[in-house]
Amino acid sequence: MTPDQPLHLAIVGAGPAGLALALLAARSLPDAQVSLFDARPADRDVSADPRTLALALGSVHLLQRLGAWDATQAQPIDEVHVSQQPPTLGSTLLAPQVRLRAADQGVPMLGAVLSYGALVAPLQRVWEAEAAAAPQRLHTRFGTPVAALKDVPHGVELDAGVAERFDLAVIAEGGVFADRVAVPAGRGRRLAHDYGQTAWVGTVTLEGGRPGMAVERFTRHGPAALLPLRPGIDGGQRAALVWCVPGDDDPVAELDDTQRVAVLNTLFPPEVGRVAAVSPLKHFALGLAAERTLVRGRQIRIGNAAQTLHPVAGQGLNLGLRDAYALAESLRRTTEAARLARRAPDLDAALRQVEWQRAPDRWAMIAATDFLARSFTWQWPGMGAARGLGLALLDKLPPVKKALARQMMFGRR
Repeated sequence: MTPDQPLHLAIVGAGPAGLALALLAARSLPDAQVSLFDARPADRDVSADPRTLALALGSVHLLQRLGAWDATQAQPIDEVHVSQQPPTLGSTLLAPQVRLRAADQGVPMLGAVLSYGALVAPLQRVWEAEAAAAPQRLHTRFGTPVAALKDVPHGVELDAGVAERFDLAVIAEGGVFADRVAVPAGRGRRLAHDYGQTAWVGTVTLEGGRPGMAVERFTRHGPAALLPLRPGIDGGQRAALVWCVPGDDDPVAELDDTQRVAVLNTLFPPEVGRVAAVSPLKHFALGLAAERTLVRGRQIRIGNAAQTLHPVAGQGLNLGLRDAYALAESLRRTTEAARLARRAPDLDAALRQVEWQRAPDRWAMIAATDFLARSFTWQWPGMGAARGLGLALLDKLPPVKKALARQMMFGRR
């Protein structure tokens, strides 16, 4: 690039992180050429995709700023209840649980739950409107799968049927653990571990519970979570279920729906109410796939392309949105400084800055989820009691609990 040349930016993947980055770049880099690639056709309706996502408050704020937040499709989380299924602490009087409440943090909500379609469809509509208003620099390349990326001097060559050169390419295509480990990473570039666990996901109908409460329950098989959903058409209370169990001794696979309802009612605390029904469940393998470095040449990974985590903390998407924001801000600062100095922007320095800036947040969350996930495979005597005691002590330490809540809402700053 020269001082007078615009930045040519390619974003590969139009999921939540890729779309958010495209919008941030379109607004904070007013001279940049931004091309958004995705294999799916632009006319494919994603609004009906029912996959459930948990958003932290910081992510909600970002989507509101982008004009892509539809509050009518989201269920606010006003309390998070984390506990361990008994027996756990023997004769101790401390309850093995932690409660985080929005009211205690002085915020209207800790986060929100919505479907993948309810998140991606508004983001895509806003992007398409901005691309239509500035077609000379914002390019929608849907229905265009990217076959390969190759480093070239001071840039990246992208093969999407025709080889094109860009100053910078952002890989925002992720996927579940099995998808990630199927993609070669090169020797030593990726930290990967198969937890030997399976996640069963679906929806449950509840009776007698309290709307707005997210529940995480540590059981002897693994963590189980209920994320509050907006009421159904009949006004009934619903929640998204994530039920993690051992993959080689799966206690869920052979159960019918009636049996699954019965087991679920033994797992969760009374505050949840009664599980009245469960939808057909889908399952996938759980593991960790985290790139040791985000940057390689002029390529950078964000979101699930950078780290695919165990769902025990529900923070994967939030990390991806923070990746997108950090990258857009670094590019904005670098290009503005270069314009004032009448020199070409130092994109390599901008990418190094993102790498260092994101490291504490990324690795703190990777380490925390990895530790919790692995702990369910350890057969050490007293492991469950130690985990329960940790929850009980955490609940009795308000400053620590507040710091935990702030990190869940906004990440490590």
